[in-house]
Amino acid sequence: MTTPPAIVILGVGALATARRVQSAVLSTCPGASVHGLQGRVADADVDVAFTELASHLRALYASGTPIVALCAAGIVIRCIAPLLANKGSEPPVLAVAEDGSAVVPLLGGLSGVNAMAREIAAALDVPPAITTSGELRFGACVLNPPDGYALASIDQGKRFVSDLLAGEATRIEGDAPWLDDVQLLRADDARRAIRVTPLAWSGATDELVIHPRSVVVAIGDVRDVRDEGLHERILEAARERGLAAQALAVLLAPAARIGDAALQQAADALQIPLRFADDDASSDPARLLGNTLRMPHKILGDGNRAPIAFAIAHAPVDPATVGRARGKLSVIGLGPGDASLMVPAARAALAQATDILGYETYVKMAGPFRADQRVHGTDNREEMQRARHAFELASAGRHVAMVSSGDPGVFAMAAAVLEALDESRDPAWAAVELEIVPGVSAALATAAQAGAPLGHDFCMLSLSDNLKPWSVIETRLRHAAEADLVMAFYNPISRARPWQLDKALEIVRDFRGPQTIVVLGRDIGRPGAALKTTTLAGLKSADVDMRTMVIIGSSMTRAFRPADRSREWIYTPRWYKSADFNV
Repeated sequence: MTTPPAIVILGVGALATARRVQSAVLSTCPGASVHGLQGRVADADVDVAFTELASHLRALYASGTPIVALCAAGIVIRCIAPLLANKGSEPPVLAVAEDGSAVVPLLGGLSGVNAMAREIAAALDVPPAITTSGELRFGACVLNPPDGYALASIDQGKRFVSDLLAGEATRIEGDAPWLDDVQLLRADDARRAIRVTPLAWSGATDELVIHPRSVVVAIGDVRDVRDEGLHERILEAARERGLAAQALAVLLAPAARIGDAALQQAADALQIPLRFADDDASSDPARLLGNTLRMPHKILGDGNRAPIAFAIAHAPVDPATVGRARGKLSVIGLGPGDASLMVPAARAALAQATDILGYETYVKMAGPFRADQRVHGTDNREEMQRARHAFELASAGRHVAMVSSGDPGVFAMAAAVLEALDESRDPAWAAVELEIVPGVSAALATAAQAGAPLGHDFCMLSLSDNLKPWSVIETRLRHAAEADLVMAFYNPISRARPWQLDKALEIVRDFRGPQTIVVLGRDIGRPGAALKTTTLAGLKSADVDMRTMVIIGSSMTRAFRPADRSREWIYTPRWYKSADFNV
């Protein structure tokens, strides 16, 4: 199991058991997280909050995430039943009793669910409810080789195991130490064989072929392999040498080709990592392999500086030991603070990151982190230094997550990162894979709590003059107020700037009536969140601090209470009547 599992609970009664399960699997799979149903479990007590069980379980299943659900097995089955199709590609799915008294593997026999069940059951001191025939007979799943190995054919594998269950003996050819303790009937002259080899399966029905991922394929720095069908050419070259596609472990290329889209497309199509070598022999892939690989290997090539070459190692290859990865910098927004409002892409970037950078307060919000992840917290005023540091780390091949609150492109780190790249002339920085992952900004989170005050044209303004003159702020305030735009104020007031909000309100009051609706959202999405509605006449700077979002409505913004309801809603309609256009 390489993907961290999601431990799903529906109530606080399962929380203690969930944490025991989490502790049990963390040693073998860092990143395991507890997911709790909002309204039944406090957001602060879990790692991830969700709002609806069925959709959450289906999303986890579809993404290949192992699921440990602390609820009745029938609930889990009904939730994910619409997605059940391909047995060979399903993630492990288990049901665990809330009190830890039962561990039931449901799905994922070919992806290690029974091994997970044994591990969790041992931690809970109960027997796992394993029903798989092969597991019960042999003590392990023959069709679930460890990481670094792959079956040639799952259908042939199932037929082969059926023969073993019927009493057939087998012999083992190749290095398969994980089978040493498996209770197979063995015979040196057995008709059936388990073969561990990087060579392609011949289609013989009397063998189970398991491929070690021990083949590194290298591409030279030559023009005739820069085409969209590169992965097909690699597969064709592998077939010519008798190699199985499942045995490919790494695609290696010279560092000069970092950022080459054809290479990344080929690696994605082959489902193997792409690595790069800093080597002068960039036009000769065979030499590139020889100069880069540190493990024992044999190079297969046809000489004449062929554009594609292969190296077969004596054991599965750890991609991290071959060359270096292309560095990646993900600039992410955490949203307003509530874990459920962080977009999945940002959560994925955090899980994949080797390094996390950001203002210390936001870095703490993004945690907890695995022991193997490096955390670099800095002061809030060190934006450019932080951005440059991120590029230095990423250009060395690391995956960096730059953390902002809200949306990284709204008064946050995305602009600083792009400015640092714009000013740099370092080709290594330019070669970094850069992505900006959006988030829910403070203005949007506050507006959603109030209703829809940003339902028509609006603007976002920062009242901080740390990075721009106050005269510019005044000009923009005047034009926005005159245009009757709804305005969202970021950084409205601070100890160093106690007068600026009052000055801004003076400008706005020249263009807006005293009954203009104002929404104040403090710490929305965080513990102690508070939402308040007032008017432009009633708004006082004492009502606001640096953690408050101020939304000033337009002339059309209105408030109402539905009949027999105490909740007030604020919205700005999506239409304007010319007679109502108060400018």
